[in-house]
Amino acid sequence: MALVDLLNVSKHYEAQKILENINFHIDEGERVVIVGKNGSGKSTLMKLVNNSLDADGGERITRQGIEIKMLSQVPKFDPSHTVRQAVEAGLGELRTSKIRFDEISVLLATQYDNTALLDEQARITSYLDHHNAWNLDDKIERIMHHFMLTEYESKNVDLLSGGEQRRVALASLLLLKPDILLLDEPTNHLDVYMVEFLEELILKERFTLLFISHDRYFIDQIATKTIEVEDCALREFTGGYTNYLEQKQELLRTMAQQHDNMLKLLKTENEWLRRGVKARLKRNEGRKQRVLALREDAKNNPSKIHKMRLELEREAKHFNRSDSINRQKMLFEVEKLGLTLGDKVLIKDFSTRILQKDVIAVVGPNGSGKSTLLKALLGRLKPTSGIIKMGEITIGYFDQHREMLDDSLNLIETFCPNGGDRVDAQGTDYHVYGYLKNFLFPREFLDKKVGTLSGGEKNRVALALLFTKKVDCLILDEPTNDLDIPTINILEEKLQNFPGAVILVSHDRYFVDKIAKKLFIFKGDGTIEESYKPYSEYLEDEKEFQEMEAMEAEFSKVATPTVVQTQKSKVFKLSFNEQKALEKLPLEIDALEKQIDEINTCLADPKCYEKKGITVLADELEKTKALYEEKVEELLTIQEKEEAIEALKNA
Repeated sequence: MALVDLLNVSKHYEAQKILENINFHIDEGERVVIVGKNGSGKSTLMKLVNNSLDADGGERITRQGIEIKMLSQVPKFDPSHTVRQAVEAGLGELRTSKIRFDEISVLLATQYDNTALLDEQARITSYLDHHNAWNLDDKIERIMHHFMLTEYESKNVDLLSGGEQRRVALASLLLLKPDILLLDEPTNHLDVYMVEFLEELILKERFTLLFISHDRYFIDQIATKTIEVEDCALREFTGGYTNYLEQKQELLRTMAQQHDNMLKLLKTENEWLRRGVKARLKRNEGRKQRVLALREDAKNNPSKIHKMRLELEREAKHFNRSDSINRQKMLFEVEKLGLTLGDKVLIKDFSTRILQKDVIAVVGPNGSGKSTLLKALLGRLKPTSGIIKMGEITIGYFDQHREMLDDSLNLIETFCPNGGDRVDAQGTDYHVYGYLKNFLFPREFLDKKVGTLSGGEKNRVALALLFTKKVDCLILDEPTNDLDIPTINILEEKLQNFPGAVILVSHDRYFVDKIAKKLFIFKGDGTIEESYKPYSEYLEDEKEFQEMEAMEAEFSKVATPTVVQTQKSKVFKLSFNEQKALEKLPLEIDALEKQIDEINTCLADPKCYEKKGITVLADELEKTKALYEEKVEELLTIQEKEEAIEALKNA
């Protein structure tokens, strides 16, 4: 049985249909991402699963006793709590269970045949296993460290910024590990290192997850299933974002083929209808109605197929421009730049040149100084040392405060301040509606006041307005925040075709990989490294380097007797979970090897694979092999740790 089932569920807001007769389920261990345009019903679906929103029809069925937790966009905390207290809030039952487990272990040393104690111990073991709570204090420290909360642990949680409070709330939920964790844009306010840690934790601890995200690398790393919300309905795809694109392309081909078949059938039926006499007979009324319905479908299908094709082309498009690049014009020359805020050195001794066709992504940990560099380039922040020379250029600036927008104006007034209904965008003349349609705004939005729009809609307006300005350089601070994936695809397309320089801050690895030709990497100590690698490749290289450093550090510890003694006192045995896994994993691996052999045998036998279906068998083989490799990797990791412990004991 699924953990949660939605059966024929509908949800309307006043006269507007959001979801209509949808069916959805989530099973234990699944990690499901919801994608779709802003306003399509993604958050509504999540709230229905969470039971924080009542459906207008249908049924919601849940497995008895399951716990569902949702990350709020605006978290609420006890105002008296410090950051550490807020992170640990809700862990009382886990701590009590661990204490009781230790008590029972002591009692069983003398009452080893006490059935009641053995049963209670088994229940607590299962509970602590599920929540991975055997080393809870270590886990708390690790999560607080990676989410950069340790330095604030004694600070009142209400004094933190909105982004910091979201990190506190996320840390608390990860420690609780509910049966289903619901996350709405979890990577907002996380730098790339925090995102990588979040990915690692979710996969390692096998969370059951329902999430909304515009971070396509995060989706690819995490999702086992993709749910697309469109036109009040759901469409299901296996795997993450890349698989979603491939399967949607296949769906498009199928739809086109079905449409061709429909036209052939319609041609036959129209000939029957034209013959007249038989069609007018009462007993043929049903067939006549089916012909009329067929005509309607044939009329509507091309627009649906065309719409999907355009979206897919935009999603999958990789812009490899080969036009010659004139790099004669200097926009910025930075010489020995230094910037200090309070006693924190954000930038030290940084020199660079920014030319007219440069596309630069500024990346690094939160709080390292990325936005500070943008403000210095804009002239809004005076350097502590060094100079910034700027050419005779005009700059278009986008930040999350959307300072270029006037909430009292409607969209026509915003884009046509001097009257009329025409917009010039990068040398092309548009009708204002035709231009805004490119940014996914329907006609009825033209008269809406900017102040009535959602955060994501305001960001779309701000970006659309930015591309109507005649500028030499665009400076963008987290432009993808609060945007859905279709809008990010539009932004990518506009930036790829922008003739000037682009300097942007973003934590979205997919977006940076697709757009940036150069990286400014903040290292966190004031130094800025320049790189021409794709961002994802740079991160992989850095991860390998850190692993090598950690390995070298371990070797040096083994070589130092005093450190060895410390290590021996700290790490002298495998954890309870690891000892259990060491017993179970070889049996599970043997069983999986037999299963793989059986599937391969069936695939070699036409009678067998024709009965079961070759596609089903191939899919089953792929999943079984993946699970086999995962189990082998897990076993090898524990065995290596066991060997390391023995080596430390004998050192």
